[in-house]
Amino acid sequence: MDVDAVARQAVDAVRDDEQVKQLARGLLGRKLLLGVDRLDYSKGLVERFASYQTLLESTPDLQNQITYIQIAPLSRVDVAAYVDLRDTLERAAGHINGQFADTDWTPIRYLNKDFSHQTLSGFLRIATVGVVTPVRDGMNLVAKEFVAAQDPEDPGVLVLSSLAGAAQELVGALLVNPYDKAAVALALQQGLAMPLAERRTRHESMLKALRANSISRWHESFVSRLTGDKCAPSVA
Repeated sequence: MDVDAVARQAVDAVRDDEQVKQLARGLLGRKLLLGVDRLDYSKGLVERFASYQTLLESTPDLQNQITYIQIAPLSRVDVAAYVDLRDTLERAAGHINGQFADTDWTPIRYLNKDFSHQTLSGFLRIATVGVVTPVRDGMNLVAKEFVAAQDPEDPGVLVLSSLAGAAQELVGALLVNPYDKAAVALALQQGLAMPLAERRTRHESMLKALRANSISRWHESFVSRLTGDKCAPSVA
């Protein structure tokens, strides 16, 4: 991943992208928790919604102070299991809003739509907490893009599943078991309340890891190994 390119794109989006500006205005000063995942069972969205409900139940003071937006573009719309997943999430979002919403507050916004990469970068930059809690995943680029998109002077907090590949690299995140909704709710609470100094320290360590393993470093390493393989003597 090109860390600097993502950071520039995020800054540009916050300044120029009307959808990002609209979202920022619509928060009305509330802190934003943001998830960006394709609609898939591996992303742990059902468990994530349950964790958010637990957060609101266990921490009443946060009600009307935060907003959770889950962006989940549709995938495999012709497969029955994915239709069922979408229905389950819509019911869960409706239940949460029915239980906690007020006349001027919608606790969770669940969006099955695509946004441009630049717009998503802007969304990531203004988020207070990035929520990346798959139950099974590979590297998970969204976790890395959240870190790269943040303002280093006032960074957000990444809540990351220990089952995502990025957890091996982003040790500055709050690592969680995505199946443990109480633990995830606690991590979300900690992320929302984390002091600036700790947020900066965690973000700096993760940004350093991303730069150490940037796309250019990966390319150099790959070419070096490839060249070395070609130069190695053949084995009969």
